[in-house]
Amino acid sequence: MSTIGWGGTAGSAGGGGALQFYLDKTASIYILGSFGKEGVHPLKIRIDEVKKKQLDLTEEQPAGHYPNLAQMEKAGECSFVEPVRAAVSAIWEYDHVRAAGTVTSAVLLSCSRCLAEYTLPLASNFTIFYTKSAGEELDEEIELSDEDLISVSFQGEEIDLDFEIAEQVMMEVPFKPLCSESCRGLCPECGADLNAGECGCDRSGINLQMSALKKIRIEK
Repeated sequence: MSTIGWGGTAGSAGGGGALQFYLDKTASIYILGSFGKEGVHPLKIRIDEVKKKQLDLTEEQPAGHYPNLAQMEKAGECSFVEPVRAAVSAIWEYDHVRAAGTVTSAVLLSCSRCLAEYTLPLASNFTIFYTKSAGEELDEEIELSDEDLISVSFQGEEIDLDFEIAEQVMMEVPFKPLCSESCRGLCPECGADLNAGECGCDRSGINLQMSALKKIRIEK
């Protein structure tokens, strides 16, 4: 077991002995490591701190750390192949907190045209204004300023950024993924991937936009 102790020899009557101490390296690492586990979550803004100085915060978490992103993976919308990395600078302005930062990650998607899987890097720059909630309902007839439209209310003395971080990532995931803008998709006749080359099918009489209507029967 590692120890922290004092060592040395007692001084004699005629002279002073040098008092020395030693610190076991293993013990020091254990002590320093415990501070990170018990400290404040890195992506939480403490109001009393941000009022004094700018806060520069960073975080790297797996997508499963964020409930909304975990739900996206569970639903099969995408698969995260990189952790979510966030860097945020927060300052106090008048009566609100301005938080500006970047979020990056990467997802594995299935192309909506050719069904091929591809990796898409995600990156988002954002600025959010956090205003303290007064606990009152907002009158619907009040005209909101530009700042009000992009502000988020908070309560208490701490702002948790996790929800907004996840929201930035969600907005970067395309609703209809495309491996490329020039993707030719699959042949409607044989299902071959046309990006790999022509399959030989005659598609001259096929209108992809109207093909679905051929299956609809109109009852008189």
